[in-house]
Amino acid sequence: MGNVIVALSTPPLKSALALIRASGNGVFEIVEKFFSKKITPLKERKIFIGDIVDEGEKIDFVEVLAYPGPNTMTGEDLIEISCHGSMLIANEIISCFLKYGAQYATRGEFSSRAFFNGKMDLIEAEAVNDLINATSKESKKLSLLSLKGETSKLVGPLKKELGALLALVEVNIDYPEYTDIEEANVKSISEKILPIRENISSLIKQGLQGQIVKEGLRVAIVGAPNAGKSSLLNALMNEDKAIVSDIPGTTRDIVEGDINLKGITLHLLDTAGIRSNAESIEKIGIERSKKSIENADMVIHVIDASVGEDDNDIEIEKSAAEKTYIKVYNKKDLYKGDEDASKLYVSAQNRDISPLIDKIYEVIGLSDEAFETPSLNNVRQLNGLRRIDACLAEALEDCKNEMPIDLISANLMSAYNGACELLGENVTLDLTDEIFSRFCVGK
Repeated sequence: MGNVIVALSTPPLKSALALIRASGNGVFEIVEKFFSKKITPLKERKIFIGDIVDEGEKIDFVEVLAYPGPNTMTGEDLIEISCHGSMLIANEIISCFLKYGAQYATRGEFSSRAFFNGKMDLIEAEAVNDLINATSKESKKLSLLSLKGETSKLVGPLKKELGALLALVEVNIDYPEYTDIEEANVKSISEKILPIRENISSLIKQGLQGQIVKEGLRVAIVGAPNAGKSSLLNALMNEDKAIVSDIPGTTRDIVEGDINLKGITLHLLDTAGIRSNAESIEKIGIERSKKSIENADMVIHVIDASVGEDDNDIEIEKSAAEKTYIKVYNKKDLYKGDEDASKLYVSAQNRDISPLIDKIYEVIGLSDEAFETPSLNNVRQLNGLRRIDACLAEALEDCKNEMPIDLISANLMSAYNGACELLGENVTLDLTDEIFSRFCVGK
């Protein structure tokens, strides 16, 4: 760390203003080489108004915000230059930084420096990226809770409980002759592990619900040709996104669209109708449809109520057996028989789909608290909780087998280290590089 990095922090588009951010020891001295005002010495944050001038040529009239470290976002001296929003101007200013020794920032490098300089833990750092990528008010709210440190507070008690248990076991191993300490045996260790695992199970459940709020669900709309899948997609999106006709096999490829259903983003995929005797081009679309079912979180199986189910529908239901599954009977306006109370009927053509919307929300099964409660909800965090739980399960199994407590201690140590890694303590550089590589440049 320490070398000066610079990047454009606003989108690379023509706009009223652009923001250029630079951070690192020596950044003030670099800026003074091409800025008309003197910045150093600087004891507190200050705004300067002046010209950017390179080799006698004026580039722009700008506002420079100077923040002395360590009380900054990165923990280092930090500069933000607000210039006119021409990409020509922004690039010329960045070139001045590079000319005098700065380096162009990599993805997430500003947030990475904040993490390594102790300004935020890894959960808070991930929340920065989540906030940028938020697609709904609800996902934004969860990201803000993490950014404020509320999610990290969930890990603190877990880490403390694991640390206390590990310390008890270790002191019994190292000082068995002491009589004034609590005895650690397989029975007492087991009794302490069980409530910790219950807590982890609760955290995973909350995290999975939070993941749905934050990331949404991939929903594949499948069925036989001409069942009304495209009409249903259009009705759900309340627009004519997919081409609709009476000709079976009209949809040859995947048609996508997003909707917000009561705070949950659904990524809808309208797929080609699945049938066994399709022509060669249509078969490609059908294969993609089957792949969409594999990749989906939820499958909406559309059946033409006026025709009924056939062998293709039976195959579709089998292929979606391990998915969250909803069967819906479309074209109820054309259905002449008595409606079965156990079945879900809609008319996509007439946009009469409210029973399906209610069913989707019911099947998702989110509690009201999921929209307001901080949770460990990304893949890294959930996998971290699962690894901790797996270590505790092994320790519990060792206790059942009455293994020596020094062997049980190894699994407890792994569980404790897992809790530390959730917060970014003792993580490898490879892991942090992988995490911050998902960020945008300039953040």
